Amino acid sequence: MKNVVEQLSQYKSVHFNKMNIKTHFVGIPLIILSLTILLSLITFQLGDLTDPTNVTLAMIFYSFAIIYYFILHWRLALGMVAYIIPNLYVASLIAPVEGALWIAIAVFVIGWIFQFIGHYYEKAKPAFVDDFKQLLIGPFFLMAEVYFVLGWEKKLLADITPLARDKRRALEAKNRAE
Repeated sequence: MKNVVEQLSQYKSVHFNKMNIKTHFVGIPLIILSLTILLSLITFQLGDLTDPTNVTLAMIFYSFAIIYYFILHWRLALGMVAYIIPNLYVASLIAPVEGALWIAIAVFVIGWIFQFIGHYYEKAKPAFVDDFKQLLIGPFFLMAEVYFVLGWEKKLLADITPLARDKRRALEAKNRAE
């Protein structure tokens, strides 16, 4: 498994353009919300029949995602927990609404429109095209960007930026050769 520096530098290598990053701060949360709504439509009852506890597929998915984030970087993972809990709450309010599936689909499409607009400015394909796991890194990358703006995790920023630049240069050289 790649460590946090490798994961974030790979993601950052196609996310240097400020407009792209701004569109990602809209697109990724919309996509995450839409997926949370979709996964919240699937529920399981745990416990006995007299006092069942409803658990959604979203809760299960994010439990595993959070474990993965903690393995990568515990401080960024704490930020992800603070982001995911309200996301689950909002999805729990939308999921029971009639038409929740269509709401989720519409939000998903709008989120991806923002993503592709950003990559138009970046002039680079999205990170997940070459590595599907980068879909999980997108929200984590945004959390890292928030930390960096706040002046936190300076060493992590210093570690990922030169690697990301090197990866980007290699990508651009490969594209010129083709």
